[in-house]
Amino acid sequence: MTAESRVVRDRSRLISVRRVAVIVALTAAWCALWRSASAANVLSGLVVSSVASGAGVNAASGVRLLPLLRLFWVVSVDLAVSTAVVVREVLTPTDYTDEAIIAVPIPVSARRHLLFLYIAITVTPGTAVVAGDDDREDGTALIYLHVLHDDRRDDVVEHVELLVSLVTRAFPSAMTAEQTEVVS
Repeated sequence: MTAESRVVRDRSRLISVRRVAVIVALTAAWCALWRSASAANVLSGLVVSSVASGAGVNAASGVRLLPLLRLFWVVSVDLAVSTAVVVREVLTPTDYTDEAIIAVPIPVSARRHLLFLYIAITVTPGTAVVAGDDDREDGTALIYLHVLHDDRRDDVVEHVELLVSLVTRAFPSAMTAEQTEVVS
């Protein structure tokens, strides 16, 4: 066995181990959502997670667990912090909000993850995606966000860039630059 064939064999084993880990994690999440680990939930979870882990344009490149965990952590912290901010705004007699719609550019590398970004941004109280433009001539996308505090515009843009970075690392795209141009 040559070193080259050993590397290919090891890589295919790694991908299959990674896919099994994703299927197990998704099945566990499925059962947790149904609040029961019954045989029906486990079997249906295995079917759904098998399809989900093997379908889509990014399936060939897999899921990276550590960036995915960091992404979930950042979104969870966003939920807690933004909920506290909105509760404070609601309970404060004086209105300190200065609402605005801001445009945030999304690079070509993250175009495949726009739905995930829309959800991660909109699920946090106080911020919502109100529109998106993914048909720009330069191949980038532009999302329009409603924010409660216009003075935090730069922080929001920086945070969206962090989310873009995390989601593109967690779900690397198998597409090449040439394929991305064709999609554009």
